Amino acid sequence: MSEYHTDVQAINTLKQRNGSGWDAINPESAARMRAQNRFKTGLDIARYTASIMRRDMANYDADASQYTQSLGCWHGFIGQQKMISIKKHFGGTERRYLYLSGWMIAALRSEFGPLPDQSMHEKTAVPALIKELYTFLRQADACELGGLFRQLDSAEGTARATIQAKIDNFVTHVVPIIADIDAGFGNAEATYLLAKQMIEAGACCIQIENQVSDEKQCGHQDGKVTVPHEDFLAKIRAVRYAFLELGVDDGVIVARTDSLGAGLTKQIAYSREPGDLGDQYNSFLDVEEVTPGQLANGDVLIQREGKLLRPRRLPSNLFQFREGTGEARCVLDCITALQNGADLLWIETEKPHIAQIGGMVQEIRKVIPNAKLVYNNSPSFNWTLNFRQQVYDGMKDRGEDVSAYERSQLMSAQYDDYPLARVADERIRTFQEDAARQAGIFHHLITLPTYHTAALSTDNLAKDYFGKQGMLGYVAGVQRKELRQGIACVKHQNMSGSDLGDDHKEYFSGEAALKAAGKHNTMNQF
Repeated sequence: MSEYHTDVQAINTLKQRNGSGWDAINPESAARMRAQNRFKTGLDIARYTASIMRRDMANYDADASQYTQSLGCWHGFIGQQKMISIKKHFGGTERRYLYLSGWMIAALRSEFGPLPDQSMHEKTAVPALIKELYTFLRQADACELGGLFRQLDSAEGTARATIQAKIDNFVTHVVPIIADIDAGFGNAEATYLLAKQMIEAGACCIQIENQVSDEKQCGHQDGKVTVPHEDFLAKIRAVRYAFLELGVDDGVIVARTDSLGAGLTKQIAYSREPGDLGDQYNSFLDVEEVTPGQLANGDVLIQREGKLLRPRRLPSNLFQFREGTGEARCVLDCITALQNGADLLWIETEKPHIAQIGGMVQEIRKVIPNAKLVYNNSPSFNWTLNFRQQVYDGMKDRGEDVSAYERSQLMSAQYDDYPLARVADERIRTFQEDAARQAGIFHHLITLPTYHTAALSTDNLAKDYFGKQGMLGYVAGVQRKELRQGIACVKHQNMSGSDLGDDHKEYFSGEAALKAAGKHNTMNQF
């Protein structure tokens, strides 16, 4: 017996127990409302989605073709439409998640207005967006199931059984969200408090980075400053304690390292003995050997192997790492994070290069064999230029003729139909599949794609509508495409909950219900 039918029976028993005062309550209507609201709290969602991620991680360990994907969403409606489209095109939501980007919250959701990705936005905006995304995903469930229930009411014979099977085997739009907590917005206690709010809103997976909270920069900007490992590990433990306190025992933590592009640290790490974690962190500092007679006022010194070393300190009071140490620092960061409670890694790179990423993962896997990554397929990369240059360099290294190409101009449209460009595009197409197999990438995401798609689609509409196309700019460029592609929100009244409201009015008021979906509703044209 399906859960729906079980609920009908249970509510019917409850109705009988409560006597005549419940005569107007229809158990089937109440069971439908339950089915349309499967997840009662954010913690229900967090526990459910955590189990999905853990299953997907195990499947990836067994078969690297089973990688997962997501797109960053800055509004609940965007996340909702993404999952509706995925269900429509692929029949389910398997291995597809949502990503919540701190960059997009800063740029689009702060009450201060548009901000750079530097942790200046309100931290409460993060759990608020998680809650909003899941509100819209649950509404997508309710809308689709509401349509199925209305079909069921009018169906006859075998058609009724077919529709009932769709209801009984309904696939929810609710999927895991990988949620960006930046650098924790303060100390470990602040990180814990915010993590709790994020989990209570529904987050099963929290991504945290090893930058200094009050100096945090976007991973693709300059001036990044990292913290010693022990500071970062305290925040990882804070997130784990938040998961455990709230009963999400298999919550997922993504430890992100920005060390590849971060050449600065605010602190010299505390070290108890040679070779410990603090000493390893300090070993990457740019230092010079000095004698007591060479010391200047305010100098900071490190003693190592009987030598006095003076770290290079900038006027900003930050200390500088040696050039060329980024990859080694990334590897140490990753190993340390996995050994201290993190589940997945994120290495922020300056370009999408599988060999570079894979080389670091190979070093990590010498210590942690099942290490795997979440990777940012970032819009901050010029994908076309990067891959055309990679193909060009490969051709040149093999002694092939590259005289038809100017390396610095490979972005030019004049090369679009050249063999080099076609090879580059194929590598872009298969990048996620190849990187999952060769570089240990379990989850591929694009941080802010819907920021760019909103801008692009608006530009196209504005150009046509305010130009000579007039109303045809909207009809041909938007509505006609919505209809022919089967976009759910072409019926925008339905998408906003009008039909759901009609169903509820009928449950509550019976024949007296004043419904919106009558014959004069213009949505009938669709």
